[in-house]
Amino acid sequence: MDNRQARLLYLNRTCYNGLYRENADGGFNVPIGRYADPDWVQRDRIRRASDLLADVEVRQGDFAYVLDAAEPGDLVYFDPPYEPMSATANFNEYSASGFDREDQRRLLDVAADLDDAGVWVVLSNSGVMYDAYVDAGFRVDREDATRAINSDAESRGAVDEIVATNVPPAERCEAGQRELSRY
Repeated sequence: MDNRQARLLYLNRTCYNGLYRENADGGFNVPIGRYADPDWVQRDRIRRASDLLADVEVRQGDFAYVLDAAEPGDLVYFDPPYEPMSATANFNEYSASGFDREDQRRLLDVAADLDDAGVWVVLSNSGVMYDAYVDAGFRVDREDATRAINSDAESRGAVDEIVATNVPPAERCEAGQRELSRY
């Protein structure tokens, strides 16, 4: 682990609710959280995760690169900034470049192209994207997700999210797969 990775882990465990966000200039801008004694090292969990991810390729960049990188049978997971649930819930700028409705449309097109190419796709987003993914032919489940990131602690309830996929139900849980809760 190099210094950049260690700093990211430290920020994730000690900043406000584990949020990572950038300002318009690309600088990290989340205040420190109020933790008496944050357990930010978590050596055993990090080593287990490292072992699991040893053969995984993680990239940073525009998501459309995956059209050239993924091959039939690969699994691609997208976790974009979610489409706002209402006109007043419009915070989706976790980075300097933001992520707008055109990006949501491009993401849906990329997911459909991957599906056509025989690549497995799993994608999460806000519930308002349900119809768009159903119309594109994906299997879509609604999930209630609890949010810990809200300046008003009383408003940290469940929100409507979707998980869209082209993975058939019979293929979703094969022998040898482990649940993430074990890590």
